[in-house]
Amino acid sequence: MSFEKINLIKPIQKALAEEGYSVPTPIQKQAIPIILERKDLLGCAQTGTGKTAAFALPILQILHDEKRSSHEKRIIHSLIITPTRELAIQIGDSFTAYGKHTGLKNMVVFGGVPQKSQTDKLKSGIDILIATPGRLLDLMNQNFIDLRHIKLFVLDEADRMLDMGFINDIKKIIAKLPSKRQSLFFSATMPAEIVKLANTILISPVKVEITPEQPTVEAIKQSIYYVAKSDKKALLIHLLKDPAIASALVFTRTKHGADNVAKVLNKAKIHAEAIHGDKAQNTRQRALNNFKSRQIKVLVATDIAARGIDIDELSHVINFDIPNVPETYVHRIGRTGRAGLSGVAISLCDSEEKAYLKDIHKLISIPIPVVENHPYVLTEWVWENSKQLINKEDVKKPKNRKILETAASKPKSRNRSRRKSWAKKGRS
Repeated sequence: MSFEKINLIKPIQKALAEEGYSVPTPIQKQAIPIILERKDLLGCAQTGTGKTAAFALPILQILHDEKRSSHEKRIIHSLIITPTRELAIQIGDSFTAYGKHTGLKNMVVFGGVPQKSQTDKLKSGIDILIATPGRLLDLMNQNFIDLRHIKLFVLDEADRMLDMGFINDIKKIIAKLPSKRQSLFFSATMPAEIVKLANTILISPVKVEITPEQPTVEAIKQSIYYVAKSDKKALLIHLLKDPAIASALVFTRTKHGADNVAKVLNKAKIHAEAIHGDKAQNTRQRALNNFKSRQIKVLVATDIAARGIDIDELSHVINFDIPNVPETYVHRIGRTGRAGLSGVAISLCDSEEKAYLKDIHKLISIPIPVVENHPYVLTEWVWENSKQLINKEDVKKPKNRKILETAASKPKSRNRSRRKSWAKKGRS
């Protein structure tokens, strides 16, 4: 099916052709006709499925079809709320690209930068506003933004909104919207809290759900490296020195961790920058641009900062820290293998993270292959998973003696006597 067959107008079809798009994704096929029929929609789809175009294209068409006289001042008729600055910018870029022949104007507002350039553009008039919750509320309180004329409202990445503590801000914004409007609600997951929020926003919505049972992208080659926490940085450096890794997005659990990993990589002559919520917006944008232009090989990011990052031909995603929420793993690895391309997702797992990995396996319903042959194998994993004992000659090697002695000092149930026996041989 082509975009022509879902009744998009010529100006939008022309823009899509110029962008190189000819066939809609599954969520676009299902969502666009529903939105054009002016129905509320509840969309559940993972990252990388083409969700932005699924709401941007019909919004542009609806607003284009509602003729506005040339002398009439532009009024905000569509509002899209999204959790992060990067995602807001990406959505704004999409509206600009798809709507370049419609005559509609959009703009993005977010915090972390001076507001004057944003307020100046708001005063001149716009049709579509893409915003993060904090800056939107701030500008509303200063009377720079009036939501009384909103006809189309989109809440994007709702589950991430909840994770980031935006729920109260969202409720305040919704209270200012007109009751008569069309609402579109998108979330990658649908926990009970999200369903409850959706019920307060939507009226008799049509539900569109894309591949919820199999959340991982088949084109992504996944692997696990078991490694001691203290050896993770050394293993990361070892992996990144492989010339096959053209670019890598590395995920850490904390902001401090992101800074620390980037510092270690640069010291090892691997060009890297970190992005997270404490970085100024211009710093984050510069780092992202440097990564996209391949001026740096590695971008180290926290989950919140990386949400919405869309990088063409990203070869590798590396989980330096295993996420404690299994759905987050799916979001992370979805940054590679986009638009039908192949990709690689590597995870470094220490002893404390095994429970997180178990939850991930349960979610994706497939085992992730373990890489056994690397210089920093986790001792505990060697004992639990090796198919044969180390032979007597190998016991004499200093590295293996150390492994055996460590294992003997921390025995594990069924292998306890065997470990002690081999450790004793190693010491003799």
